[in-house]
Amino acid sequence: MGFPPDKIKVCWNGVDPEKYDPNKISIDEKNNLRRNYNIADDENMLFFVGRLVTVKGVDSLLKSMPKVLEDFPKTKLVILGIGDLEWKLKSLAEQLGIKNNVIFRTEFVSEKERIIHYAASDCVVLPSIYEPFGIVCTESMSMGKPTIVGARGTNGFREQIIPNGEKQCGFHINPYDPNDIAWAIKEVLSDKNRSIWMGKNARKRVIEIFSWDAVTKRTLDIYKEFI
Repeated sequence: MGFPPDKIKVCWNGVDPEKYDPNKISIDEKNNLRRNYNIADDENMLFFVGRLVTVKGVDSLLKSMPKVLEDFPKTKLVILGIGDLEWKLKSLAEQLGIKNNVIFRTEFVSEKERIIHYAASDCVVLPSIYEPFGIVCTESMSMGKPTIVGARGTNGFREQIIPNGEKQCGFHINPYDPNDIAWAIKEVLSDKNRSIWMGKNARKRVIEIFSWDAVTKRTLDIYKEFI
């Protein structure tokens, strides 16, 4: 953003990995949520959570779905959030011929229910075109989910997700390009073992860097360095 890098020390936000813990969500809780959305056991569940506004890139996510469904027809996208674009997005889903594969949940839900959504999903997709930090990404990572994030311009998601290498925990995509979003989704869905591995890496990264304990230590270290 144009500030002198040598004058900046970054201290990220944090989550509670004890609360956002995939091991604390039962199989029944996950199955019940999927059944409520009519998602069968053999279907993939993609999950987006956030405000339904332009900067969140939900329109590009919808436009990516026809490409995803070409290779993975048994896939449904759950969109959880409210915002000004609700009816425009619902109309877009109909125009694209994917309304039977997209579930809109346009209301506030409890934190507990949001956590179950993460746990029940196979992949979390957050294609924001602008994001200062984006706590939903950290929550997804803590829940052990491979997470696809927008990584153009000013975007805190880019710093959270490692997109390749031995610590990969998701993918960076161009949020303006539905084909790029579709590519990343298909990468996740095509290899279940790799998906699980990325999810484990994601949770490990949260515990090491984005837990409140780690954030507290980082904050104190910055003050000590300054003093």
